[in-house]
Amino acid sequence: MLRLFKKILTTGMVTERIKPPKDDELERLGIEIKRHVDKKFSGSLAIREVDAGSCNGCELEIHALNNPYYDIERFGIHFVASPRHADVLLVTGPVSRHMQTALLRTYEATPNPKWVVAAGDCAVCGGEFGVSYASCGAVSNVIPVDVVIPGCPPTPLALMKGLLGLMKQ
Repeated sequence: MLRLFKKILTTGMVTERIKPPKDDELERLGIEIKRHVDKKFSGSLAIREVDAGSCNGCELEIHALNNPYYDIERFGIHFVASPRHADVLLVTGPVSRHMQTALLRTYEATPNPKWVVAAGDCAVCGGEFGVSYASCGAVSNVIPVDVVIPGCPPTPLALMKGLLGLMKQ
């Protein structure tokens, strides 16, 4: 045990210092988002993400919004665990028949005014699944949609642009 502590003390820090990202498009987009969030939502926009039957590709890109590179919370957007606290529902995937009731309940639990964003090709048009015995297809077949963000999966910047488009409406 003492050998381990000695090694830790003598080795020191072995990682590199983090360099802040230099992405001008991200910064410009973030500043514009922050301006709209401050003006229309009193500084905080709450999003509830709903996976209605996706392959999780869109979720990976949505989770990237919270990583240190994009850090969308610095612009006033955060994800919440309950639809009762949400301003926006961000829905991914074709709505499977098993998720249809859950999506409707989530929509009804979200307080007014509420907005729905369909993210990814599957949520926008049903993707390759379409309407079948197991799938309702697009999110708009189940609940009203305000903004669509196409892509398979949409990039974090495309997601941010889609949210900005929602706020400009």
